[in-house]
This record gives sequence, structure tokens and C-alpha cells, in this order.
Amino acid sequence: MKTTRLILSLILLTAGLTSANHAAAAERVSLRGILISASNTKRESDRRLAAYEPTLRSILRFESYRYLGEDHTMLKASEKSELLVGDGLRLEIDTERADGQSAHIRVRWATGGGKNLMGGAFVLRPGGAPVVLGGPASDNPGEVYAVILFAR
Repeated sequence: MKTTRLILSLILLTAGLTSANHAAAAERVSLRGILISASNTKRESDRRLAAYEPTLRSILRFESYRYLGEDHTMLKASEKSELLVGDGLRLEIDTERADGQSAHIRVRWATGGGKNLMGGAFVLRPGGAPVVLGGPASDNPGEVYAVILFAR
């Protein structure tokens, strides 16, 4: 009888730990940010951005897009991180909620010197549509920075 109780207790404990591990894993979200420059100069866009070009054209309405850099991070609810996307620019990410189906985040886009460029709150879904942040003018005349942010 004691052996049976001990075995049942171990099974329940193992099931509880496994369930807790799955819940913790489900609350994590992988975020990726891609820094681009957008221009009205007629030239071929960077092939690395081909999958995003229709979205970029509908939101930003520029002629061409150039890949500048990217970074990624893995976050869980109530965790902060940053993406160093390139050209001295960074995204400070604060995950308010992540449940495996969506991530509710606050983003602050800033320069390396801490100057705030823009920010906002967004909901990202793994495999869903990205968020595109249109930003400031780049160092190249006629170009602006933008960031494609999405969850995986």
C-alpha cells in the first residue's frame, strides 16, 4: 500500500513538474528585429527583404529597401531586453505578457546615446504579421531608417 502511494506521488510530482516546464516554455517568445533603410531611389531592393517587401511597400511607400542589420532575443513575461539592430540603434523591449499565442510588448527605439526615436505598445503573434516601425532619417540623404519586428 505504501509502495503504491509512493509511486502515485512520484507520478503526480513528475506530471506537475513537466506541466510547469511546458507552461514556462510556452510563456517565452522569440523576437527578431531587422533594421533597414528605405529610399525613393529606384534600385533593386535587398533580396534578404523579399518576403517583407509587400508589407514594407504598403506601410512605408518607398521604392527600395536595404538591409542594414538585425538582432534577436528570447523573452518571457515581465522581462526586459534589447535588440542591437545596427548603425548604433537599439530597441528596448519590455514584455508585458507572453502566453505562447501572442506577446504584448512595449518598445522604445533609441540611439546608442540614449536619444528616444519612437516607442509604442504592440501585440505580436509567432508566425503572424510583423510590426514595421518607420523611423528617422539615416545618415544617407533621402533615406530613412525602419525596423521590422516580429515574433517567432
